[in-house]
Amino acid sequence: MAFAALLGALSAGVASGGTATAKEAAASPTDGWTQTSFTYSMHKPWNLDLSERYSYNSGTKTHTMWVNSTDEPLEEGSDTDPRTEMRWKQEYSSGKHMWDADVYVPSGTNGADIMQILRGKHPSGTPATDIMLRASSANGGTLKRYTDAVIKTGIYNTWWNLKVAHDADTGKIQVYVDDKLVLTVDDRGPATRYFKNGVYHHGSGRAEARFRDIRYWVK
Repeated sequence: MAFAALLGALSAGVASGGTATAKEAAASPTDGWTQTSFTYSMHKPWNLDLSERYSYNSGTKTHTMWVNSTDEPLEEGSDTDPRTEMRWKQEYSSGKHMWDADVYVPSGTNGADIMQILRGKHPSGTPATDIMLRASSANGGTLKRYTDAVIKTGIYNTWWNLKVAHDADTGKIQVYVDDKLVLTVDDRGPATRYFKNGVYHHGSGRAEARFRDIRYWVK
């Protein structure tokens, strides 16, 4: 009985704050990172007022962006697809940077990139993006890296958290859904980048995405 009591006491001590409990606690992807401010400009169809494709709810801190497949591009005469996006002004070519937000994609959004790392200045002949995350209608809404690796299914009509961390020094990009690592890929070589989020639409019909509690982390 004395031995059993000793084991019980040791177990109770560990559960009340010992090493075992600390190891069991899941680490957050932002542990060791510092949240910092960010600024942005808005991209939209060139011939429309921003209010026709964007709204912001200050109470819930929610940015809502939408676009129709028949809309004009960002610039008159451009052959790019229509978009309504937040273009972050923080550009980087080194260090660790993380985009973080809660995301809501309404049903029907099909073929729209909702987040990307754009290579604003890159060597000739190299890609314009390091990663693009595209929403499609499969399986209750599916988010993919471009059109291949599945990031998350069942994305429609519900809030979920998305984090995209980029170590520009090692060339690694990590994607987290609800704080779980779901994808690690290489970037596409040296460049000066910035984050974008919204809807850059390659499909048909209306595309919409909402973002709240958007955060920028550095390390």
